[in-house]
Amino acid sequence: MESTDREIAALIQRRTQDVGGTRSPAPRRANPEDVERPVAPLRQTLNPAPNDLRFTPAAEARDVAARLEGYTATALGTQSPGAALDLDLEGAFRTAQLSARDYLNREEDSIVAAISLLLERHQWSPRFFNDTSAQFGGQGTQGRFEHALSVINTLRATKKLPFGGDIEARWITAATQQLRDQATGRYVQSSQLSLSANVPLLQGSGESARESLVQAERELIYDARSFERFRRQFLVQIATEYFGLLQSRAQIVNQERQLTSLKKFAESSAARVAAGRISEFERAIADNQVLSATAALASQRESYILSLDRFKVRLGLPIDRPIDIKPLAFDLAEPSIDLAEASRLGLEYRLDLQNSRDRVEDAQRGVANARNTLLPRLDLTGSVGVPTPGNQRVGGLSFSPDDLNYSAGLLLSLPLDRKSEALALRTATIRLEQSRRQHDKARDEAVIEIRGSLRNIDLGRFRLTLAEKAVEINQRRLEEQKLKIDKVTPQSVIDSENELLNAENARDRARTDLRVAILDYLLATDQLRVAPDGTFEKLPGMEQAAAQAPPVK
Repeated sequence: MESTDREIAALIQRRTQDVGGTRSPAPRRANPEDVERPVAPLRQTLNPAPNDLRFTPAAEARDVAARLEGYTATALGTQSPGAALDLDLEGAFRTAQLSARDYLNREEDSIVAAISLLLERHQWSPRFFNDTSAQFGGQGTQGRFEHALSVINTLRATKKLPFGGDIEARWITAATQQLRDQATGRYVQSSQLSLSANVPLLQGSGESARESLVQAERELIYDARSFERFRRQFLVQIATEYFGLLQSRAQIVNQERQLTSLKKFAESSAARVAAGRISEFERAIADNQVLSATAALASQRESYILSLDRFKVRLGLPIDRPIDIKPLAFDLAEPSIDLAEASRLGLEYRLDLQNSRDRVEDAQRGVANARNTLLPRLDLTGSVGVPTPGNQRVGGLSFSPDDLNYSAGLLLSLPLDRKSEALALRTATIRLEQSRRQHDKARDEAVIEIRGSLRNIDLGRFRLTLAEKAVEINQRRLEEQKLKIDKVTPQSVIDSENELLNAENARDRARTDLRVAILDYLLATDQLRVAPDGTFEKLPGMEQAAAQAPPVK
C-alpha cells in the first residue's frame, strides 16, 4: 500500500497547492489484513431481564455537596497537580487537526476523491492483460475417438483514445496437443501479432469522449476547495466552543464573587439582628439568597463540566482526561470596512462560490454532451495481424509479414429514433438553467451573510460597551449601599447584587458574541486563514491592532 499512498498524497498535495490551500490530507496507512472479521454474522444482544438487574439506593445522609465538589475537581484535575492538560486556543486548534473525528473523516473524504480520480486516470492509461485458456475436447468417428488439448494465451494492451474510441494490441499464442494420433503432427503451435482500433467520427467523439476523466479532474479541485473551506469552518467551530467555555468559566467566577459577597452580607445581617438594628425576617432574606447563589453555582459548574466533556469529544480527546482551559493570549481585532467592500471581497474570495461557478460550466458541458448523442453514429474500425508461417508445425516467434491480414470498415447508424436522446438534451438544458439560478442564489445569500456578519460586529461592540457601563453602574450602586447599610433594606442590597451579577454575565456574553462575530465575518468573506498546524493565521495588520488593544479578559 505504500506506493499507492505516496501517489495519492502527491496528487492531493498538487491539487491543494493549485487552490492555495495550506495543508493537504495525508493518507493514514492501514493494513487490510489487520481488519477484524466478525466471528458470527451478528453479535448476541445483551438485554438482561429486570430480575437480573440490581439498583442500590443512595443513603439519605450522604454529603451531596462534597460529591459535587469532587466532580468538579476530577474534571479540572485539581486533585492531582499536573494531571490536567493545559489547553489554550492554539492548542485546541492543533489538537483538533490531529485527533478530531470530524476533521479526520473529512480528510478521508478527500482521499477517497483522489482515489476516484486515480481510478479514472487508470482507465485512460495503457492497460495490460494476460488471458490463458485451456480446453479439452474430443471427436468420435465410428467408435474411434480423437482427443485434443488446446491452450491459448493472449497478451494484450488496450488504450482509450483522447477523442473517442480505443486501440488494442494482441499477441495470441495457440498450442494444440493431439492425445491420440499419428506419431507425427501430435503438437501444433502458432502465434499472431495483431493491432485493432475503433474510432468514432461523429457520436461519441471529441471532448464528450473524455467527459468522465474531465469531470473527475474537476471534482478533485472542488474537493480541495471544499476541504480548505472546511478547515476554516472547523476552526470557527472550535473557537466558538472555546469562547463558550471561557464565558462559562467567567460566569462561575461572577457567581463565586456574588456568593462570597452574599455570605459577608449575611454575616453582617446576623450581627445587626443580634444588635436589634434589623428584624429577623430581613436576615432570612440574606440567608435565603446565599442558598440560591450556592445552588446556582453548583448548576453552573455542572453545566461547565458537561460542556467541557463535549469539547473533549469534539477534539477527540479521552473523556477521562482532565483539561484546564486557559484564557486567550490575544484578542481579535475588529475590521474597518464598509458593507460594499466586504461584499466585493467575499464574492471574489469565497471558495464555495468558485465551486458553484464552475458547476455551471459542468452543466454547460452536459448540454454539449447531450447534443452529441443526437449525431449519427459513424465509427471507423480497422485491424492488422501478422501470423507465424502456416506451413510450420511450430511457429515459435518467426512471424511471416507475407501472410499479413488486415481489415477496415465503417459503421453508420442514422438517428431514426432519438426520442430518449432528445429528452436527455432537454433535461440537460433545464439542469443548466437550474445551476445558473443556484449560483445566483448562492451569491445573493453570500452577500446577505457577509453584510449580516459585519453588522453583528458593530452590534456586538455596541452591546459590549453598554454591558461594561452597566457593570460600572451596578458596582457603584452596590458600593454606595454598603456604605449606607443602615439606611437601606437587605432586599435592596440583594437586588443590587443580582443586578450586578446579571450585568457581569451580560458583559461576558457580549464579549463572546463579539469574538464570534469577528470570526464569522472572516469566514463569510473567506479571509480567514488556517496555518498548516491548524492554528489561526493572523493577517497583515492584526498584529498592530492586537498591540494597541486593551488586555484580554
